[in-house]
Amino acid sequence: MERSAGAGAVSAPAPVTVLAGPTAVGKGTVSAAIRARYPQIWLSVSATTRAPRPGEVDGVHYRFVSEEEFSSLIDSGQMLEWAVVHGRNKYGTPRGPVEEMVAEGRPVLLEIDLAGARQVRESMPDARFVFLAPPDWDTLVERLVGRGTESAEERERRLETARVELAAESEFDVTIVNDTVERASDELARLIGVRDLT
Repeated sequence: MERSAGAGAVSAPAPVTVLAGPTAVGKGTVSAAIRARYPQIWLSVSATTRAPRPGEVDGVHYRFVSEEEFSSLIDSGQMLEWAVVHGRNKYGTPRGPVEEMVAEGRPVLLEIDLAGARQVRESMPDARFVFLAPPDWDTLVERLVGRGTESAEERERRLETARVELAAESEFDVTIVNDTVERASDELARLIGVRDLT
């Protein structure tokens, strides 16, 4: 595994790159930066049964679906991966759009949780798996508390989950340290094989 917080040699790009990491590490923020700065990278939109957070747009940040819709996608084999996250909400990646983009030769980025990454490794072993890590534990706690979207009980549950997720770093091909969003997103784009157009 290669651990990086800066420039370094990278091997040939994979058709699908999977980005995972502990809760509150900034996966969504880094993915949003990729969407804004590297439009040639297709960012998969996950489906979820959780309610939208303030400012989230259906079809852009997530596909917000009911429990029944989500179950139907699973039962019909339309989910590349899915999981129950933090013991309550389901998240998953619809298979069809990913396969369509790969067939078109467009670089694909999946931003998913650890359990989902493990499922994708089973079905897409040629994908590149990138672990997004915080600079340190205190920074991760600060980001989670600073977000202000969870109750104290939810924060504790997420921090416990984060401890388990951090221990899985060795399962990934490359680690990117999210010290700044710009640097982390640039490094991720380089791994995917794309340079900034601006």
